Amino acid sequence: MSIRLATLTDIPAIMQVIADVVPIMRAAGNLQWDDTYPNPQVFEEDIKAGQLWVAELDGHIAGVTAITTEQYPEYAQVGLDINETAIVTHRLAVSPHFRGRGLAADLLQQAEVVAIDRGIGILRIDTNTQNHATQQLFPKLGYSLKGEITLEFRPGLKFVCFEKRLDK
Repeated sequence: MSIRLATLTDIPAIMQVIADVVPIMRAAGNLQWDDTYPNPQVFEEDIKAGQLWVAELDGHIAGVTAITTEQYPEYAQVGLDINETAIVTHRLAVSPHFRGRGLAADLLQQAEVVAIDRGIGILRIDTNTQNHATQQLFPKLGYSLKGEITLEFRPGLKFVCFEKRLDK
């Protein structure tokens, strides 16, 4: 398994991961993603910004995540200082064909590598309140639950924020 920056040629395989993940999410009551988001344009922007990473296993794109410094203003709802520079993980997905192999944890570890490389000591992530798997995973990786938020661009949904502070 390897984790590397995504390229534009990876977009079809990334979109297949999303196509495989969204029905499972929706069946579990997690309506965070749908047929319109995330889309190829979002991933293309991530790639052009040098912030989209893929996990490759056995020659296949098995997972994806954007590792950014883009924080939602709503993070302030739980007392997070959004003026602090933080590495924020967005659009984390692992193909159901490759689940159970620790790929989500590996992708989150890559966020830590990026944070250390950039001298940033704060990691943040949010997830839909119905995504119970990630809510169990994040604390195992050292993230602390900060609370529940709403996001203006996803009306009617609730999210939980997590933060991890790296020792300096």
